[in-house]
Amino acid sequence: MITTAERPRSRARTRAGRAVAGGTAPTARDRARVVAYVARERARTALRAALSRRARLVVTRSRREFAGALQSAFTDLAVVDIGVPHEEGRRCALLARDFPSIAFLGVSPFHPVDAPLIAQCGELGFADVLADSVDDAQLSHAVRLHGYSARFARALHDPPPKLELRQPLQVDAWRAIVAHPGHTIRTEVVASTLGVSREHLSRTFSAGRAPNLKRVIDLVRLIAAAELAKNPGYDIPVVARLLNFASASHLTGAAQRLIGTRASSLSSLRGVDLVERFVRGRARSRA
Repeated sequence: MITTAERPRSRARTRAGRAVAGGTAPTARDRARVVAYVARERARTALRAALSRRARLVVTRSRREFAGALQSAFTDLAVVDIGVPHEEGRRCALLARDFPSIAFLGVSPFHPVDAPLIAQCGELGFADVLADSVDDAQLSHAVRLHGYSARFARALHDPPPKLELRQPLQVDAWRAIVAHPGHTIRTEVVASTLGVSREHLSRTFSAGRAPNLKRVIDLVRLIAAAELAKNPGYDIPVVARLLNFASASHLTGAAQRLIGTRASSLSSLRGVDLVERFVRGRARSRA
């Protein structure tokens, strides 16, 4: 029997699970951003057919446009058409070295002439190279499997023990937050996702020795910033822009407030390092 007091919690678990697992159709805000360099019309048509409902697809036609799109907004997945016999596809593929946090995916007709570039994609750490027609249905799956947001959510699915988030609603809220590393998520959005009021969520989340909700949201945003800062293709001003900080100075201010370090040091810190520094006397807002 479910009592009145238990119903919001049960509903919260269900909604949080759907939000994190992607069981419902994503809104425009939630859709993964996929940047693609595509030279062939056949590959362009396949990408649009597979991703138009599941992702925000940005199609580029040159290495310059491709690199610019990767830096202009938070990107979940990069796709490179390597089925053309010229240098532009290879030059786009080489950008995988500058953006190791972004999964790169190749598409190719798998002709014998394509073999050297396919092999190079493996050396560059591509997540996969898909064959025209045969693997078209795998494009949408690749976003869910290899996309930055999906990998981030899986890696942080369970709250770090040191945060002491043990109650079901605390865990559901954590998972709702880590599901959207590229977005600025507000407390009322988390509460709406879980089917509870903002006041109830804020009060319940900070129960016991747990940090308050707002600071945990900021911590997750900082963990995402630290991961992006490890990419040679992103400097701190770009990282700040990708994660919707007002400026690089704003990102530095958040880093100093939460973990006592400057944004320029983020690239050398692991997620566990950020959590330890956060917990060390900085888990609660100052009065």
